[in-house]
Amino acid sequence: MALKKFIIERDIPEVGTFEREQLRGAAAKSNEVLEQLGSDIQWVESYVAGDKTFCVYLAKDEDIIHKHAEISGFPATKVTEVTKMIDPTTAA
Repeated sequence: MALKKFIIERDIPEVGTFEREQLRGAAAKSNEVLEQLGSDIQWVESYVAGDKTFCVYLAKDEDIIHKHAEISGFPATKVTEVTKMIDPTTAA
């Protein structure tokens, strides 16, 4: 089964002010939960801004994303499946 791409918006107060060690700890916790959940979910990258993170994940479905959020303690405030992508080369 092919994994789908999702954007997860997480409301985390003051996350944009977190120091490197705090972010490292959060990444380690997320990775620990991902390992428990297996190959049906993968973390690609996250963007940190103000009171939010915007995370890109590959997952079999939205349910496993919510399971990751529940176990890790990181909220999945809004989960959106990516159905198409465009970039500057789309115009060519």
